[in-house]
Amino acid sequence: MVTALALVTALAFGVADFLGGAVSRHSTALKTLALSAPMGLLVVAVAAVVVGGAPSPPSLVWGFLAGLCGGLGLITFYRALARGPMNVVAPVSALASAVLPVGVGVLRGERLDEAAVLGVLLCLVAIGLVSMEKGEEAEPSGGASPLRRPLDSGPLMALVSGTCFGVFFILLKAAGDGAGLWPIAAARVGTMTVVFTALLIAVRFRGGDRGPRVTGKALIGLALLSGVLDSGANALYYLAVQDGLLSLVTVLTSLYPAITMLLARIAYSERLRAVQRVGMAVAVAGVALVTVG
Repeated sequence: MVTALALVTALAFGVADFLGGAVSRHSTALKTLALSAPMGLLVVAVAAVVVGGAPSPPSLVWGFLAGLCGGLGLITFYRALARGPMNVVAPVSALASAVLPVGVGVLRGERLDEAAVLGVLLCLVAIGLVSMEKGEEAEPSGGASPLRRPLDSGPLMALVSGTCFGVFFILLKAAGDGAGLWPIAAARVGTMTVVFTALLIAVRFRGGDRGPRVTGKALIGLALLSGVLDSGANALYYLAVQDGLLSLVTVLTSLYPAITMLLARIAYSERLRAVQRVGMAVAVAGVALVTVG
């Protein structure tokens, strides 16, 4: 059951990222998130009321902190992609988001049998392989100051984003059980806090966030659906990780780039590179071993 929940979580994250990316092609990441994040909060708040539970202050605090990390991870990930190269950025972020929780799980005493360990290792390899995209030249730094150059480094920002995602996974595990979906609602509030703070900073220091608005029923609908799916994925991950091992659930969840790649192949006729096809085959083998283990 835990394995199935984690895989469905990866599916939801993958579709949500694809839809969010599709909308961002016509606008900006921040403006897309400004639409999707409130919708996600609305959906998860309604679900939390229906499910019930007894939220405690610690569980809400853990959830809110997780949301702050998740929102920061989203923003830094998009900045990393803008700085490139993508064939370094995507694998670094995906692997960091998976490896960090695995390390924490092991330190907390989580133990897997040999088949599951091999499956987890294969899934980690698969995450890196399916995330690899064709390299693009990074934007020139021009006369950037020495202090700003680290912030303009794609690989460094990718490591920051992956670390933020990994901490997000860990903090949701720490929120504990018995609180229903209220920690997820608190996480959405945290994500919205980061997104709208970033928008305010953009307005204050850059005279407004450059780029077109999200317009048209189709694009607005896709942005809202992305928020719904992202919140649903958060809720599914939370349910899975409360019943399962942090290391196992996080690795399976982090396979979501494979879903995004497949959808891009279908929608935009983007060809999968040989390394990505190998990664998907490795992912199937890894999931099979984890299921058996």
